[in-house]
Amino acid sequence: MTAPIGFFDSGIGGLSVWRAGVRLLPGEHTVYYADSAYCPYGAKEPDEIVARCVFIVDFLLQHHCKLIVAACNTATSAAIDYLRAHYAVPFVGMEPAVKPAALHSLSGVVGVLATRGTFKGRLYHETRAQFAADVQIIEQPGDGLVELAEAGQTNSQQASLLLQQYIQPMLDAGADHLVLGCTHYPLFIPLITRIAGHRLTIIDPAPAVAHQIKSLLAEHHLLNTSGERARHEFFSSGKHGMLKDE
Repeated sequence: MTAPIGFFDSGIGGLSVWRAGVRLLPGEHTVYYADSAYCPYGAKEPDEIVARCVFIVDFLLQHHCKLIVAACNTATSAAIDYLRAHYAVPFVGMEPAVKPAALHSLSGVVGVLATRGTFKGRLYHETRAQFAADVQIIEQPGDGLVELAEAGQTNSQQASLLLQQYIQPMLDAGADHLVLGCTHYPLFIPLITRIAGHRLTIIDPAPAVAHQIKSLLAEHHLLNTSGERARHEFFSSGKHGMLKDE
């Protein structure tokens, strides 16, 4: 099926998921929507996030998307149940990869860096209860990181100071895995690696999400087998975007 896959995020963070999807499925057309005018989502009320997601999904469906990826942990936490209940199109969401971190931790201590909205969500609490009951989880809201990523300041002194503040207590507690619970956070991996060295295994869920996209496309007989060259379109609600919704 030659219809595109839709991706959306509060901003540019979801491009980490989009990139993993395109690498795994190079023949698939895509449409990406960055809700930059309303970024960040992390501190917003769930009802407001649901409203934004509905607007974006309607836009992606106008572009005939056959499957939609909520490439945002906070949006998934707040809205994925609503979206699946109100739309016929298949959805793929995000959740912090606590399970692999807990299963592979040798120290029994795992750090999770996520937005406050993600920490409040049902998906996170269910995953933690099911797979991480036997490990110590150190939760750290990544306040300020999304804004720095959106501003292109992923290697700045401010980012370094914030990440040092967030990660050092995890290292002090013996954490050997760090779960990135926001799609913006992989943009900071080089800086995190400089701070933590080889003491932390960083868990980026994007590759696993890409495999879920492929699996769901196959399950619904939606894979593009046309052999066409893939087309990729990008839109934003921000002032410099290709699309305005105001």
